[in-house]
Amino acid sequence: MARFAPTLAEIEAIARAALAEIPASLRAYVVDVPILVMDFPDPDVEAEMGLESPFDLLGLYQGVSLDRKGAGQTSEDVDRIFLYRRPLLDYWCESGASLEAIVRNTLIHEIGHHFGFSDADMDRLEAE
Repeated sequence: MARFAPTLAEIEAIARAALAEIPASLRAYVVDVPILVMDFPDPDVEAEMGLESPFDLLGLYQGVSLDRKGAGQTSEDVDRIFLYRRPLLDYWCESGASLEAIVRNTLIHEIGHHFGFSDADMDRLEAE
């Protein structure tokens, strides 16, 4: 029986389910942050982040983190979380972890950036 890779819509559904499991007190801060699923980051993001390959990035938070928001925020500072389907699927195949766990971890990581946590902060929290 043939098995097809999950679609963009299926990855989004997994992300929405994961978001629903986040405590309501935290979820309230991301309710208006769109979660966008794309196959890969766009070339500008690749260049800006110095990626060797578009497969190097599972997700991305773009916007102004809550710890830096202020009266000077402009409409160009729209908060968004991107999840990248093809890198997620590649990591899923390589890791042996469930796709739901990978999407959930990536989403939580990007929500952490929305709160202003650095990668080092999140690594430390995960280690605890």
